[in-house]
This record gives sequence, C-alpha cells and structure tokens, in this order.
Amino acid sequence: METTVKLETLKPDLTFKSDLMLDEEYILLPVGTPVTEELIKTLQEWNFKEFIREDEPEPEPKKDLNPVRNEIKPMEENSPLQASESVREVIANKASIKFANSERSRMDYVHKVYNEYMNYINSIYTHYATHKKIDLKDLTDNVKNLCIFIKENKRYVLRITPSAEARSKNFLVIHSMRSTVLAITLGMELHLPLSKLIELGIACILHEIGMLRLPPQLYMTDKTLSQSEKARIMTHTILGFNIVKELDFPLSIQLGVLEHHEKENGMGYPRQLDGKKISTYAKIISVACSFEAITAPRKYKTERTTFDAMVEMLKNHNKQYDETVIKALLYSLSLFPIGAYVYLNNGKIGVVTDVSPNNPSQPIIQIVNEYEADGSPKTIQTDADANKIVRVLTRKEEEDVLKAMALQETKDNLKRRFAPPPPKQETEKQPDSKGFSEVDLNDFN
Repeated sequence: METTVKLETLKPDLTFKSDLMLDEEYILLPVGTPVTEELIKTLQEWNFKEFIREDEPEPEPKKDLNPVRNEIKPMEENSPLQASESVREVIANKASIKFANSERSRMDYVHKVYNEYMNYINSIYTHYATHKKIDLKDLTDNVKNLCIFIKENKRYVLRITPSAEARSKNFLVIHSMRSTVLAITLGMELHLPLSKLIELGIACILHEIGMLRLPPQLYMTDKTLSQSEKARIMTHTILGFNIVKELDFPLSIQLGVLEHHEKENGMGYPRQLDGKKISTYAKIISVACSFEAITAPRKYKTERTTFDAMVEMLKNHNKQYDETVIKALLYSLSLFPIGAYVYLNNGKIGVVTDVSPNNPSQPIIQIVNEYEADGSPKTIQTDADANKIVRVLTRKEEEDVLKAMALQETKDNLKRRFAPPPPKQETEKQPDSKGFSEVDLNDFN
C-alpha cells in the first residue's frame, strides 16, 4: 500500500523498509539506506516536497562506518584485501621476468598487472555493494603503486584497449579502470606531486560508485534512456558524493566525485558550476572519462578510434573542458594516440608507441612486422617527410592488421622452436626502463 512521505518528516539517519520513491519510477533511497542532511538540503533546493513509500518509516540506529579494525572476520572470496595481495604478487614477480628484446613479454606483463588492478577495482565495488565499506588505507597504497606502475610503463599501458567481450562485462569497472589510468597520466603531464596523483586516482576509481545506489538496468541497458531515466542517472554524482563523504574520505576526493560531470561553460551537473569553481580533480576526470567513453565499446554504440576521440576533444565544443587539461591530453597521448595504427606515406603501417615531446603530431611508432638486427621491433620517429603519417587505419583495417600480425607471430614462434639455440652471450640486455622498485618517487615532483 502506497503512502506519502512529506519532506519535513525526513530526518538524518532515518531508514525505510522499502524503497523511497520520487515518483512511480525514480528511486530516491534504496531500502535500508539512511537519510542524510546533504540529501535533505538537495531535495529542498530541487523543491521536492512529497515522496512515495509502501510501508511506515522506522528509525534505525546509524550503522557503524568505522568498525573496530582489530575485529577478526573470515575473508570473503575476491575481497579487496585478497585482490590487493594479487596485485602486489604480480608486480613483485617482475624481477624474475626476462624482458630482453621482447616487446611482447613486456606487454604481457603490463596487461597482467592491468587486469589485476581491474579485478581489484571490481572487488572494491562489490565489497561496497555488500558491506558498505571501503578501506581508504588499502586503496591509497594500491593507487600509489598504480601511479608508479603507470609512470614506468606508460607507453605500454596506454596501448591496452577493451576487447569486444567487454560489452558483456561490468562496464563500470572497465570504465573506472581506463579512466583512472588516463587521469593519472594527465596528472603526471600536469606535474602533480605523487600525493595529489594518489587522491586523483582514488577519486577517479570511485567517480561512478553512486551508480550502485541506482537500479542496474538503468546503466547496463542497451536501449535509449527516457528523459526521466536520464535524470535518475544524473543523480549518481550526488549519490557518490554522499558515499565518500559518509566514509570520511578527504574533501578533495569528495569534490572530484561530485563534480566530474560539471563543465567549464556552466552547463554540467549537478550544480552547474563554471570553470572557476570546479575542482582540479574533477576537471581532469571529466576529460579522461569523456575520452574513454568515446573509444569504449558499449552495447548501444560502436566505439570510435582514439584519433577520432582526440580530434573531438581538441575541438572542445562549447568550451566544455579546461584547455590546460586538453593540452595535457594532447601531449600525453599525441594527436595520433598511443595504441593507434597508422598508415605512412612510404606505404608502411605502424602502431603508435610513444609521444614526441616536441611535436604531438609526430609520435614514435613501431613498424608492423619489421625488426632490428637484434630482433627488437623497429621503432621510428615520424616526421613531415619520408615517415609522415597519412591517416589512421579504420577499425576493419586494424583488425586485419592484427590478424596478420598474429599469423606472423605464429610463424616466427615455429621458426624459433625448431631453430638451433643461439650462442650464449655474456651479458643480457636490460629492460628499457627502471624496475618497479627502482622508480624514484621524486620523479613525480
């Protein structure tokens, strides 16, 4: 039986035995979620006065958000602590990997670490959904290591793209991971110190956490949303803000979560802030998320190339994004972003592997199926003459190239398998970057 709840009857810490609704469709508070002062103020600002429920409200004591940390509980499957340990174990194993001249072995290692971090983010979301808890210290430690990992493996980690199978997986986790990698990369380009990069990374990981308080059919659907459904989705910023505020996260992280959909021109949400009032983390997350959204596969759209995404972001229609952050995006990924396959004026095909600090339109590329005398992939600096980029390959062309590369790799592996062993060398070529444990944290400053 439906009854009406007046705004003036809502009090902090009040909970309900069923969902509290704004109307027949819109869930204001899921069952068991306590009312907060921030929510009441928001409803007053929006001029909402009445709500719908199916039972009488019943005050309940506020749940302890900071339980005794020494309390011993059985470890649940895929808990954040287990996922953290898996991340650390994979990173620690790097010392035993012989990268030598193999780009593939290095890429495989980076991909493995990347997937472990994605599993970790998934465990955070899952654990919060079931326990309403997030361990800030554990999250801080893992994001610190993620910042170091990205710094030493930037040209590899930015080449990782979601596969078609990602369409059937939890896009919140995939989106959060990809956006966080890019946000931290932008933060490095903007010369943020490590402490700020960590806060930025945490805010970006959690920027979609508010979605967990909405019905999953809203953000997992492959159909076009109605205006009322879009309005419900837009509340995720406030819901996420309330979550990190309740968990006593730093204010800078709270604002990053709350404001990541604000726009420089004042046309964003939830508060229509202009550029002067938007937090730095939110400005960076906004650019990272928008770039990711353009390039990511979704059930309801076909992904576009990173080049298309870069061009769109550079146009900055209606001045939505901070120009300084857009410039950081360009210089972090180049005009032809890392991971893009390009066609040169000499007829060769290459994949962008790194940026040129002096000219973002002339990145460093790895020529497909060409190798140096030592067996390492042939890498060149593009220019305006003999090695000029003509265009980016289409998705179909890229797929064909990848198939050809896979076939060639199979052939090469067969040759190596049946070839006589090479003569022993006294020294082995070392990795082209510092080991994980050797990264100087002062490099972030």
